Amino acid sequence: MSKFEKKFGKYAIHNLTMVLIMCYVAGYVIELMGSAAGNNLLGFLTLDPYRILHGQIWRLVTWVIVPPDSLDIFTIIMLLFYYNLGTALERTWGTYRYNVYIFSGMLFTIAGSFLCMGVLYLLTGGMATETASVVFYSGSYAFSTYYINLSIFLAFAATYPDMQVLLMFVIPVKVKWMGILDAILMVYTVIAGNLFTKFAVVASLLNFVLYFYRLHRSRISPKQMHRKAQFERKSNAGRAKVTRHKCAVCGRTEEDDPNLEFRFCSKCNGNYEYCQYHLFTHEHVK
Repeated sequence: MSKFEKKFGKYAIHNLTMVLIMCYVAGYVIELMGSAAGNNLLGFLTLDPYRILHGQIWRLVTWVIVPPDSLDIFTIIMLLFYYNLGTALERTWGTYRYNVYIFSGMLFTIAGSFLCMGVLYLLTGGMATETASVVFYSGSYAFSTYYINLSIFLAFAATYPDMQVLLMFVIPVKVKWMGILDAILMVYTVIAGNLFTKFAVVASLLNFVLYFYRLHRSRISPKQMHRKAQFERKSNAGRAKVTRHKCAVCGRTEEDDPNLEFRFCSKCNGNYEYCQYHLFTHEHVK
């Protein structure tokens, strides 16, 4: 366990994939509300660096809830598929490492959007205010969590290369071949896409590049990582938690209620500790 994990591991979000899916649900609700009102409400939430620098700083966060596609049965199936992939990775890597993987992809995407804006200004020699507003607004839709989801699939393929999935619910295919095909399509997207798409793809996949680099430097294979995670879960499940405080009367600890206060009784013969409800009502031990 690294120093960062020891210090920040307690802040890691459990079941992060489900949280992302719920963000998409919120995005679809906003999209439907906007359509009913005749407005494009999602346009106020995208990752638009031009408007962020002009005061709309909420876009640094709200772009996460912009859904990658329109809502249909295929989108629902893909979200369920990515939920299974993300959950499996979180169990294998651990919650902290999975959080680092996802959030680093988001940070790289934000940085990529601003870098794209800078490069575009250098290539054009500057743009008028009206032109810049239109260009960066239209390009902001390229920066979404869509490519971060693809990086989840690539990471899963690297971790479980020999696992089989049913393509089109019928054809059994090993995940590594789907991962290779996905990587080829991503390379084609970078080559054929516009400047916004190029930066969005590359930035979103930097987390996978770093993961793949660390994977090949590490002596632990993905299968060993999976076995290690399973062993740690079983060991932690069978190990009783050590608590700092325990009431000698009711037996409650700080794990039962973090708001409980505990004190030692100076009148009892021995080290007897009581919660605030029994500190003054217990019988003293002689």
